[in-house]
Amino acid sequence: MIFGQDRNELRRMYAGAWRKRRNEQPLSPLEAQIALVIEEHPEYHEAVASDLERDFAVEGGETNPFLHMGLHLGIREQVGTDRPTGIADIFRQLSARTGDPHAAEHRMIDCLAETLWEAQRQNSAPDEQHYLDSLRKL
Repeated sequence: MIFGQDRNELRRMYAGAWRKRRNEQPLSPLEAQIALVIEEHPEYHEAVASDLERDFAVEGGETNPFLHMGLHLGIREQVGTDRPTGIADIFRQLSARTGDPHAAEHRMIDCLAETLWEAQRQNSAPDEQHYLDSLRKL
């Protein structure tokens, strides 16, 4: 997450990056990453264009597209920096098995979301070892 920004600022950043991509305007490196994730999720294009203020009812089974895409960005950052150590190898193996890096990320997202939820619930840092162990079981 980009510190110092609230939910609506982040959502406006997504909308701005997507607008620039559609208008073929220059993108910063971060905007390019955001636009690529949005591009890979056509089911969320409408939300990025118009649902910036909406509260998504996750409790009712509704997916929050901004959270989902943010988790993709988080996974990509982790893999790119191999932090936690070993995640890049796990990703490569899972990508080879699924035949699709994006599908591999989708499988990994559940583990990341659970790890973050547990850390928040326990008011502690995420348990990296548990996270890696859950990823290895995929």
